[in-house]
Amino acid sequence: MDFGVVLQTDPPARDVVSGMKAAEDNGFRYGWTFDSCVLWQEPFVIYSQVLAATEQLVVGPMVTNPSTRDWSVTASLFATLNDMFGNRTVCGIGRGDSARRVIGQKPATLATLGQAMTVIKELAEGREVEHHGTPVRIPWVRDGKLEVWMAAYGPKALRMVGEQADGFILQTADPDIARWTIGSVREAAAAAGRDPSAITMCVAAPAYVGTDLPHQRDQLRWFGGMVGNHVADLVARYGESGVVPKALTDYIKDRAGYDYSHHGKAGNRSTDFVPDSIVDRFCLVGPASAHVDRLQELREIGVDNFALYLMHDDKDKTLASYGNEVIGRV
Repeated sequence: MDFGVVLQTDPPARDVVSGMKAAEDNGFRYGWTFDSCVLWQEPFVIYSQVLAATEQLVVGPMVTNPSTRDWSVTASLFATLNDMFGNRTVCGIGRGDSARRVIGQKPATLATLGQAMTVIKELAEGREVEHHGTPVRIPWVRDGKLEVWMAAYGPKALRMVGEQADGFILQTADPDIARWTIGSVREAAAAAGRDPSAITMCVAAPAYVGTDLPHQRDQLRWFGGMVGNHVADLVARYGESGVVPKALTDYIKDRAGYDYSHHGKAGNRSTDFVPDSIVDRFCLVGPASAHVDRLQELREIGVDNFALYLMHDDKDKTLASYGNEVIGRV
């Protein structure tokens, strides 16, 4: 299993760069950031500094979307970084949540997302593709390579991952949900004539190493609120029973308005509806041994990559604990 760390691009950017360098020093192979350039600073500017400060770290957004930038711009950003630093980027992408909603826009449709993934990958790897009805190719791309990992929860999105994406991003560490979603992706890949084992399965979730469970839960409760935004969309589309597991739908019954000004932050006042049981299921808490146990369970389910959201009040200790006590054991 590979490991990545997910940071927000809060100013000053040098702290993001130093955090990514520390992650690589502790054995992490991937460096991810949020991509909501109203709430945080522009990540692609910062990626160039991260890549310059590290040796092998692969960087990318968790996740970008089809609508913030023209697809040709997104492709050129990745292609430029790859040309400068040797194909060390990955494109995590989804329909768009915070980046879209804070500017008064809805998430993109799945059809738009599917088209965007094709255009971004083809252009970033130097091939010609039709874009806005016009044949387009980036002529300066040399030996470009860009994997596209798609974030998904619902049945239709999971099918698209299996049919098209290089990787799958599941934003929760709940083993039951991982089992259902990974199984759905693999079934879709096989039905499309693809090799299911060629799709990287990535679980992304907050982790906090320590012994004060009530404090850890309070620090990570924000994640249940973030996931709840996606779950609310699923419930609106599919209802509270049927194809979407109750493990995803039950806890949002008491969800009220969500304040994006606190999105992804410890102490988010919009997440009081998230119970302790959901924090324990969706996140990794407790001593290092508990993290090892959960990660080994996820690995047995088929998870290839764990991305650690590092948003709480003891980041350095958790990062070091993973480097010293977790990664080597998993």
